[in-house]
Amino acid sequence: MPEYKAPIEDIQFLLHKWLKVSDHYKKYGYDEAADPELIDAIITEGAKFSEEVLLPINQKGDEQGCQFDNGTVTTPEGFKEAYQQYCANGWPSVSSDPQYGGQGLPYSISVVLAEMISSANMAWGMYPGLSQGVIEALHAHGSDEQKEKYLPALISGEWTGTMCLTEPHCGSDLGILKTKAEPNDDGSYNITGTKIFISAGEHDMTNNIVHLTLARLPDAPEGTKGISLFIVPKFTLTDDGQPGERNPVTCGSIEHKMGIKASATAVLNFDSAKGYLIGEANQGLRYMFTMMNAARLATGQQGQALNSVSYQNALAYAKDRLQMRALSGPKAPEKSADPIIVHPDVRRMLLTQKAFAEGNRALAYYVATLVDTELRAEGERKEKAHKELSFLTPICKSFMTEAGHETTNIGMQILGGHGYIGEWGLEQFARDVRITQIYEGTNGIQALDLLGRKILMDKFKTLRRIQKKIKYFCKDASSDKALKPFASDLKKLLSKWFMLTLTVARKAGKNREEVGAAAHDYLMYSGYIYLGFIWLQLAYTARKDSDNKELAESKLATCRFYFERILPRVKMHAANIKSGADNLMDIPDNQF
Repeated sequence: MPEYKAPIEDIQFLLHKWLKVSDHYKKYGYDEAADPELIDAIITEGAKFSEEVLLPINQKGDEQGCQFDNGTVTTPEGFKEAYQQYCANGWPSVSSDPQYGGQGLPYSISVVLAEMISSANMAWGMYPGLSQGVIEALHAHGSDEQKEKYLPALISGEWTGTMCLTEPHCGSDLGILKTKAEPNDDGSYNITGTKIFISAGEHDMTNNIVHLTLARLPDAPEGTKGISLFIVPKFTLTDDGQPGERNPVTCGSIEHKMGIKASATAVLNFDSAKGYLIGEANQGLRYMFTMMNAARLATGQQGQALNSVSYQNALAYAKDRLQMRALSGPKAPEKSADPIIVHPDVRRMLLTQKAFAEGNRALAYYVATLVDTELRAEGERKEKAHKELSFLTPICKSFMTEAGHETTNIGMQILGGHGYIGEWGLEQFARDVRITQIYEGTNGIQALDLLGRKILMDKFKTLRRIQKKIKYFCKDASSDKALKPFASDLKKLLSKWFMLTLTVARKAGKNREEVGAAAHDYLMYSGYIYLGFIWLQLAYTARKDSDNKELAESKLATCRFYFERILPRVKMHAANIKSGADNLMDIPDNQF
């Protein structure tokens, strides 16, 4: 069975030394959370729950999967009990509004917990994970009555929630969805249609499930402008707010998947199910983006979390597994062979895992503090946080999941044949992480969003602001002799990044296909540069503010590896972008 130990030392370094979250929380009125001892206590208890409760049922859950019988879904052995303990410990309510039973702690604390949960048991984490997005969407757009009815039970974990967008004929193209909403005299609506790929759409862990569902009113405009958002509970509520009659929204089947087999991915059939309109008619897609953006950040973090646990297990194996001798001579002469960690190629793979695991963890935590700021700040500071968050969301979702796919496969490779068989658990990480590149908007969609909407439509304004911040930090980092070469390299890349963006914009002015042709490579190019900025900050902080010499040396060494071995990948992506759309679009369909 694979092992998992929450990387508490690195988490504490990021929160206390790098992000200085106590000061951050005080600035935005999270006075209770500003206590470092409270933060550390939450981390420690979250680690204990993840390691002792969730990890032991992860592999078993993968083997058993969910069972479907005539519309009923049974989760794997131990899942329901773990969820009950999760709720009893108060974990679902950590960052929610105290007015509805939440603890009112910062979003960035919940992100730390989410990483540990996904590392220990990603499939289990899907059940409470979607509820957080439902809570945020209802809190932002629901009526006071809807909030009073649904938020307390969702926040306590008594109920869970889902996001019902995808239909059999439409995936990311929601403009062609067909689910109908017919108005009733009492102000409710009858929802009719079929939704697919609904994570946690049916299960046995709670006594109600709240489905946030996109549908069309009879007089709705065509396309995305005619979509409304509805609350469709599994059980309609009685006058005292308790689950009452069974609503005709039923599970037709669950999917048999490559990974996250213990997460029930449902086909839901709505047969004149009672639904309740959220906010204004035809504004559903805008409302749903509140939930989708939260889900995209969470998805990126799933990629990082499985990267992290795969690295832990690959590292332990590499230190223990004996195979051949080092090329420069025996390193463990008392043993029959050397541990494989002495071999350069194994070290290359391990350092790639480490660089992405620690760098993307830092990126996820930083972005989480932007969410804190957006929620609590006002005026210009709020707007700047919103713009930067919007810019970084598609990068987090795509770049971090691409890295998760790469590094979990590296973990398998380090274990060789043992990595390919189920006993060691490395192949499960690779299977589980694969969905993260697909759901919550495919990585191709995220790339189009970054380049088309967040760069070109924004007329480079947010890009310039971010580049300016990076440039200023490079000046500070240059004061450290060990970091000066990396700061210089990063600074040079900033001008290349801008010129490359300008090149794409000019080409797109003549041919819109150039945006789609460049999008994937542009997102990866941007992600590598931004992660270089993150690594430069981590090394700088560790050397300047940390009293842990070993940690400071480790951050510097990993930063060096990133700049010398990984960051050069941008050259390939730049070449792909410059090659243009013709080599993709000129070939006739019949020649594929």
